[in-house]
Amino acid sequence: MSHTPLDPPATPIMGTPNYTHAMLTQGATRWLHIAGQVGVLPDGGTANGIDAQCDAVFANISELLKGADMTADDICHLRIYMLDRAHIPSLRRARTALLGERVVPSTLVLVSGLVDPDWLVEVEFVAAA
Repeated sequence: MSHTPLDPPATPIMGTPNYTHAMLTQGATRWLHIAGQVGVLPDGGTANGIDAQCDAVFANISELLKGADMTADDICHLRIYMLDRAHIPSLRRARTALLGERVVPSTLVLVSGLVDPDWLVEVEFVAAA
């Protein structure tokens, strides 16, 4: 199985860390589609502040991958919902902590609110192995 970033020469250069326009996945036999992960800790409490919530989101993602016998290398798409554009650096820091230099197609949508008013960010993803 392989994931190949796809950025043909005629597509715009985005300059966004860990980003590619598309991911060509070949030979995958298992797909993992994950509902939005938020900054909720294992004890059920919400992490305090955007940095802690972003860390919790990507920790939750890592645990779900482990549960499927996958790693961050198997992620082939991220969809992110955030309340505040000023929180993007926190998101990028936490995402890079999980992905390293790996690029992944992603969509970031600024929204007016999430289900729980204490939640600041939500990330859903697809992985294939």
